[in-house]
Amino acid sequence: MRLDKKKRIDLVPYLFIAPQLILFTIFFLIPAITGIVAAFSKWNIYTDAWPVFNGLDNFKQILFDSTTSYYEKFRNGMSNTIWFVLISVPFCVVVPLFMAVVLSLKPKGHKFFQALFYLPNILSISTVVLIWFYVFNRGDGMMNNVLTQMMGQTVNINWLGEQPFAWTAIVVVTVWWCLGGNLIIYLAAINGVSKDILEAADIDGAGVVTKFTKIMIPSIRPQLSYTIVLTTISQFNIYGQSLMLTSGGPNNTTHTMMMYIREMAFGSSSVAGIAASMALLMGIVMIITSMILKKITEERD
Repeated sequence: MRLDKKKRIDLVPYLFIAPQLILFTIFFLIPAITGIVAAFSKWNIYTDAWPVFNGLDNFKQILFDSTTSYYEKFRNGMSNTIWFVLISVPFCVVVPLFMAVVLSLKPKGHKFFQALFYLPNILSISTVVLIWFYVFNRGDGMMNNVLTQMMGQTVNINWLGEQPFAWTAIVVVTVWWCLGGNLIIYLAAINGVSKDILEAADIDGAGVVTKFTKIMIPSIRPQLSYTIVLTTISQFNIYGQSLMLTSGGPNNTTHTMMMYIREMAFGSSSVAGIAASMALLMGIVMIITSMILKKITEERD
């Protein structure tokens, strides 16, 4: 009897984690395994019932066979994605950090501005892009109208159809969208910095820059490391901004890796195996980048 009772009690924890485990298996584990298998296979999702194993052939075409379109697409998509990451991540880290420092001083209306800056974070990417499309629209967009008023002459910049304006628009939209999440993290971390240490620094005559670099930044290093790694991973997955704002143009200069993967996997002539191989390579790049950033930004004793 005691053994049966013990067995019933041992089942209770598994019942609590069962819903999460089921969801994890269905929406993450099975797709991940399927994607890895597909990366080493030839697969048209519309005509092939199952992937056909072809070893490393997909990777050879993507990485070394310059006669195939997959080679050029991978190089272009990866270079555009990395370019976007290098530009956007510093802004998505520095801008909210600066605003968090200002809001931590509790200026008048700081609660209102905190809520206002966080608002874009709760919007979907489709909503965000639609808002900014009317800002950067060449014909009657707000940006050109404002610049026309400021310059005193007609300004007709093709923000979404020419470079470097297309990347500028995408980065601005992305920074505005991701601002709120990092801002809240930084603000909570800054508010947790010991007031005694800051007061001691004031007594010693430390300036604003000294307090920021010598006290505040070391104190919030774990949060900085977390947001840098998480933001970098997020930016590698850029899709909606380029798709809806520029459609990958002009001349595929904003055509990102995720756009190519989606097109090849679910396009009219599906090559899901090639798409899965590209996704796997991109995942490896993201993992290596995250490990390097974590090593660089982690707190040192």
